[in-house]
Amino acid sequence: MNKIGIIGAMELEVEALKAEMSVKRIVEKASMKFYEGTLNQAEVVIVQCGIGKVNAGICVQILADCFAVTHIINTGVAGSLSAELDIGDLVIGTEAVYHDMDVTSLGYEIGQVPGMDVRFFPADTAMVEAARVSCREAVCDITVRTGKIASGDQFISSKEAKEHIITAVGGYCTEMEGAAIAHAAYLNRIPFVIIRAISDKADDSAHMDYPSFEKAAAAHCSALVRDFVTKI
Repeated sequence: MNKIGIIGAMELEVEALKAEMSVKRIVEKASMKFYEGTLNQAEVVIVQCGIGKVNAGICVQILADCFAVTHIINTGVAGSLSAELDIGDLVIGTEAVYHDMDVTSLGYEIGQVPGMDVRFFPADTAMVEAARVSCREAVCDITVRTGKIASGDQFISSKEAKEHIITAVGGYCTEMEGAAIAHAAYLNRIPFVIIRAISDKADDSAHMDYPSFEKAAAAHCSALVRDFVTKI
């Protein structure tokens, strides 16, 4: 039977999902609380991992080792890197890359982790397609794009930093956990997908837009995930 790990960095990214699930038990590990139970009759483990790549990677390993999850969904908010996306729109990640991994002095490309056989961690194609179907059914009035997501331990709030990411690795949006979740899932051979709602434009207006729109953006992700888990 499938068991889906659902990860959000912040409480607002998972609180609505936890409120609607039937909780069987709560397990605390590495200062994270893992809520195990059912959501729309799907077996799930929902967890707030905390912000940043290290927290995200640790979280995936716990889900693999202690809960034997078969699939992973990362849900949350992100800053837009594309003029095609407005605040509240959704990105389904087909691949994830680190924008702050830089070993170019040794001949690697930006984002390439030395020793890894991929630069961009690929999401599961079946999960991406199922998420697209859920978007049409659950959040049909919102623009949805599928493509690359860039991650790093930085809140991007300047035009210069945004342009650097676009030039270095590209992508539809940027956030702080997705590539680490993808990396850990890839190493553990767990199918995954990253779903992000746009909370800001990742430019000089980000520090104003993010607090204003983060809750609405997170709600769009939650609506999608609630439907999505029934299709895995």
